[in-house]
Amino acid sequence: MARSLDGLVLVPVADQAPGQVGTRTRFTYHERDGEIWAEYAGGDVVRGHLVGTREGDTLDFRYVQLKGDGTTSSGHCVSTVVDLPDGRVRLEETWEWESQPGNGTSVVEQVTPHEH
Repeated sequence: MARSLDGLVLVPVADQAPGQVGTRTRFTYHERDGEIWAEYAGGDVVRGHLVGTREGDTLDFRYVQLKGDGTTSSGHCVSTVVDLPDGRVRLEETWEWESQPGNGTSVVEQVTPHEH
């Protein structure tokens, strides 16, 4: 099993649709006994939270976020944890909004210490 995500900071490798999570967004992950949660912010996202579970290399969580325009949105995501050759972690994500139409895939990767 891949190492714990606890304390890791991850960032999207590409921008999503306008007004959503993008390369300026930082996710700070926490993990304990099969539970995962994270806070995220940056770009158009003022504040976001995700909470869910980890079984092996699969994360299953729901997310909620507040955008700069004052709107909120929520959805469901399933991610696969991948160990990169340089020792960092990547999450390959498949997500779907529940509060609005839309779905897609994204990739977030652990930042190196000088990128924080």
